[in-house]
Order: sequence, then structure tokens, then C-alpha cells
Amino acid sequence: MKKQCTIIGITGGSGSGKTTVAKRITRKLNHKGVQILNHDAYYLDRSSMPPEDRETINYDHPDAFDRQLSHLHLKELSSGRSVDCPIYDYATHTRKKETMHVGPCRVLIIEGIL
Repeated sequence: MKKQCTIIGITGGSGSGKTTVAKRITRKLNHKGVQILNHDAYYLDRSSMPPEDRETINYDHPDAFDRQLSHLHLKELSSGRSVDCPIYDYATHTRKKETMHVGPCRVLIIEGIL
């Protein structure tokens, strides 16, 4: 029997305390089986664009995100499987080559502006 994963979404504007709330929930659950997934990790990779064009993108718009990959990862995690989450480089508006391994969990907290 597969373990069920509870997903908690925390949204709000920049500087609204999303990360603080996510960390407090994690502490209350004694860190046991809790993973935090930052929605910002799923910004689309803009490495194919010139750097000056990357600066003009509205990163608060839903089209700035790789929804297909984030939905796939949510489906995998909620089914008890691991994923390799992208790591986003805010300075260059590209994804790093490294990824963050996120394993199966009891509670998955997703925090981001959307």
C-alpha cells in the first residue's frame, strides 16, 4: 500500500511570509516526512534568450512557470515517487545544471506567488 502525501499550498506576494509559514509548519511536524518545494524552482529556463531580454519578463505571470514539469512532479510526489527538482538561478534567469532530489514524503509544502 502506497503512503499518501498531503499537499499544502502556501501562496502570497513577495515578502509576505510564505517561507516563514512553511518552516513553522515543518517545525510543528518535527520535520518528519515533510518536504518544502519552492514554486520558483519551476520558472522556465531562459538560457536560450539574450540576458537583456530575460530582464523584461514578468516573473509574476503564470506564463513564466513550467507548469507541465511542476504538475508532473506534484503527481509523482503525491504517488510516492521521487523527483529531481530544478534549481533556479535568479541572477541569470536560467536553471542550474544541478537539481535537488526530493523524495517521497508524508507532507509536501509548496510555497510560491501562485
